[in-house]
Amino acid sequence: MSEDWHPVCRLDELEPERGVAALVHGQGIALFRLPDDHVYALGNHDPFSRATPLSKGIVGMRDAVPFVASPAHRHAFDLRTGRCLEEPSTHVPVYEVKIVAGVVLVGQRRVDAA
Repeated sequence: MSEDWHPVCRLDELEPERGVAALVHGQGIALFRLPDDHVYALGNHDPFSRATPLSKGIVGMRDAVPFVASPAHRHAFDLRTGRCLEEPSTHVPVYEVKIVAGVVLVGQRRVDAA
């Protein structure tokens, strides 16, 4: 396993449609598991409130786009790209995720997401 991938938890420890926070590569990360077991990782920082963790947000779907809504201002962020659905010029970092033998691994920040 490359040192670029950080094991965070077991997939079965993540509750579907609920966020959890983790520290990965020195960054606060919010992990979200969807009912189909797809896991997304975003920066755990709401750019609008500057203090609210996105991991506490509500997960949902809008026009087939999986998103998390910030608990403070309810801005929705696309879990795939990190873009704000209401203000597309605003985004949060997105991180690579893979699952190996039931373990959720978080990789580097995706540069193409924003």
